[in-house]
Amino acid sequence: MTRHLFVTGGVVSSLGKGLTSASIGMLLEARGLRVKMQKLDPYINVDPGTMSPYQHGEVYVLDDGSETDLDLGHYERFTTTPLTRDSNYTTGQIYLSVINKERRGEFLGKTVQVIPHVTNEIKEVVRRLADDDTDIVITEIGGTVGDIESLPFLEAIRQIPLDIGRENCMFIHLTLVPYLKAAGELKTKPTQHSVGLLRQIGIQPDVLICRTERGLDVSDREKIALFCNVPLEAVIEERDKDFSIYEVPLSLQNNRLDELILKRFGMQSISPDLDQWHDLLHRLRNPEHEISIAVVGKYADHRDAYKSIYEALDHGGIEHRAQVRVQPIKSEDVEREGAERLLSGFDGLIVPGGFGERGIEGKVEAIRFARERGMPFLGICLGMQCAVIDVARNLAGLEGAHSTEFSRSTPHPVICLLEEQHGVVEKGGTMRLGSQPAILLDGSKAALAYGTQSISERHRHRYEFNGHYRNALEAAGLVVSGTSPDGSLVEIVELADHPWFVAVQFHPEFKSKPTQAHPLFSGLVAASVVRHAGSAWVTEA
Repeated sequence: MTRHLFVTGGVVSSLGKGLTSASIGMLLEARGLRVKMQKLDPYINVDPGTMSPYQHGEVYVLDDGSETDLDLGHYERFTTTPLTRDSNYTTGQIYLSVINKERRGEFLGKTVQVIPHVTNEIKEVVRRLADDDTDIVITEIGGTVGDIESLPFLEAIRQIPLDIGRENCMFIHLTLVPYLKAAGELKTKPTQHSVGLLRQIGIQPDVLICRTERGLDVSDREKIALFCNVPLEAVIEERDKDFSIYEVPLSLQNNRLDELILKRFGMQSISPDLDQWHDLLHRLRNPEHEISIAVVGKYADHRDAYKSIYEALDHGGIEHRAQVRVQPIKSEDVEREGAERLLSGFDGLIVPGGFGERGIEGKVEAIRFARERGMPFLGICLGMQCAVIDVARNLAGLEGAHSTEFSRSTPHPVICLLEEQHGVVEKGGTMRLGSQPAILLDGSKAALAYGTQSISERHRHRYEFNGHYRNALEAAGLVVSGTSPDGSLVEIVELADHPWFVAVQFHPEFKSKPTQAHPLFSGLVAASVVRHAGSAWVTEA
């Protein structure tokens, strides 16, 4: 039977349940177990696709087109588990499904209630991942114990052991043990209260992972074990990591968390092979190069909005033994202060995606600066569209060129609405989403980076390169180096006479891993290392 492991959080939010869950998945995979992962989110939005990056962070997109929580990015970066739309459910999705069933008459006139109908729906989406090819399903419960929104999910996972047997379920609770500087000591009371709330619901944690600034001594662990009714060995210290999040799996493994899980489930496994993980941490700690890359975006003051991009830059750094110092810069600041003042001295530039007109001219100006100064540049989604606008205006002489997303009356709509998007009214889940194939131009920078001419990448956009301007832009020096298989959609553009000027309509950051950097991020970091070591390169304006 597939075992189920549930991860909950208490005391405060943002403790790192997603990172902890991903680390557990990685450790279990290293022991030869087959793992699936899932996130249950308590908000009522049907999916994160229409939520502001300032509130929610990035929207992570899966191959099947699902718009999901950013924690699924951790799952994919740390494990090999296949993620699908069944890997992320929200309260909105759960209630929508229940309501649709009621409308179809599936409840046969019964009064529809949170218990059992909503909780049954939650149990169903958890059990959906269990099959003969899966040893353990890890389900992370979003929010914090005590939140009203999380109660139906907690009630559902309380019931699951009654359905499949307590021996087939395990509960891990992530909590905070704060250090009070004035008192000069750690306080375990918040953890006691958090576990107390769980036990009132009917859930007894099997393991407590205690986030803390300072190390827990034996007396602290003994107090937590006694008052929270868990064995001493199951009180695990997880100190804040100042160096890298990639230390977390090894820290948990040093605390024998993987052994506790195997013991709880009575499962056999192979000895874990973590050599690759140790090697990547060695590379991070012992860089041979140091480079700086600017990320000019609309949400630069909110790091989680570009979470996967920052991680992918780290992956490129690991591959090339380079420490990548990333500086987020608001595109509106570029408009006010100029690219020369804000971007001089950087070794590379990324202009990421986004929606809305705010800061667009700052993005275009930043790209022009990188193009004219030979600064390695990677444009992503809207960043690619802004690169096309720059080339159209400043190389092809198309004055006033713009995207119809921002200027319906532009004389040169070099970026326009996708044909399939005409007539689309609803916002949620209606963009061009998910994995799409592309064919690369032989000998192009993109093809050389990928090492192949056939790729598949994840998309999330409504607007595209306007094919009517392709000839004019190519005559001005733009190279269309990637298209959809039928040639109708432009996926990648670049400049031939530039060290590294590549812009893509898709989101390569979603397929990068610490153990295998994405080719385009690897290429950007490599070019930035060369630039840092050499002299500035300037093309004729």
